[in-house]
Amino acid sequence: MKKQPARARTVLPGVSSRTWEHPADQGALVALRKLKGFDSILKLMSGLVRERTIRLMLLGSAVRVDERQFPVLHRLLAEVGTTLDVEQLPELFVTASPFLHAVTVGMNEPVIVINSAMVDLLDEDELRFLIGHELGHAVSGHAVYRTMLQRLIHLTGVFNSVPGGFLGVRAITASLMEWSRKAELSADRAGLLAAQDPAAAFRFHMKLASGGSLDNLDATSFLAQGAEYHETGDLRDSILKAFLVENRAHPFAVVRATELRRWVDSGAYTAVLGGTYPRREDDATAKVTDAAAEAARSYADSFRNTQDALGRLVHDAAGFMGSAKLWLDDRLRP
Repeated sequence: MKKQPARARTVLPGVSSRTWEHPADQGALVALRKLKGFDSILKLMSGLVRERTIRLMLLGSAVRVDERQFPVLHRLLAEVGTTLDVEQLPELFVTASPFLHAVTVGMNEPVIVINSAMVDLLDEDELRFLIGHELGHAVSGHAVYRTMLQRLIHLTGVFNSVPGGFLGVRAITASLMEWSRKAELSADRAGLLAAQDPAAAFRFHMKLASGGSLDNLDATSFLAQGAEYHETGDLRDSILKAFLVENRAHPFAVVRATELRRWVDSGAYTAVLGGTYPRREDDATAKVTDAAAEAARSYADSFRNTQDALGRLVHDAAGFMGSAKLWLDDRLRP
């Protein structure tokens, strides 16, 4: 862990998690937040057994971060909390593991767990991005709503006994995984808002993909690689990509870097730092229809701007259907 020079970061008072949530993620979250009572019951049930079990396991097998144990991580968590205006910070643990991984677990009282391999590999700014990413998960309530959706999936088990029911369950599972991947993009945005250093965020993804230092890596080549993955002109590759990610809860590291770069290039990141962002006090009045419309616009923009063969095919087909409808409406109009 390399120490970086201190620098000022823009504090985001009253910032809502909707600021960093990807439109497709936000659409699901706003709808689920309207299910009053279900999330509270789920939190209570989880807290009674599962969360207590996890916390006891961490207390017995990992290292809890505080002023004396991993003090740099303790300071980074406090600074990230200040930047994102989060008063109630989750506990942070470091666990011995050679795998590059971190996770936020628990619903009633979230806990962040970082593998020791991450601590060894990342510098301070990259760790700040990582902690911001995990805190973004906690503030957005991804653990709560991911569990809610998983419960809903279990309730669909009855469809397995119905002819063709497996296809319905598979479709629901694929939708859940798609939402989970978008939730990771949301958390990456939270991490960037916490670190306020795009270069550090891209370095994080480069190290995650390579498992090593930056000595043999180049940011320009890495992002060009992501663009090539996104913009393949072969329909076969497009179909294969859909199958590759169907059961993945996380996007590929290269894809995450490319998506974050697009968010920065869109101007949204700069606008947030300039004070243009939704406030927490307005969360209760957020409309499902608005979130759904924004999600639809996001997918439409992606299809319109993509160079991917399957994406172009979908966009062109939608354009043809739209034109055909207008033609029919004109011909059938009295």
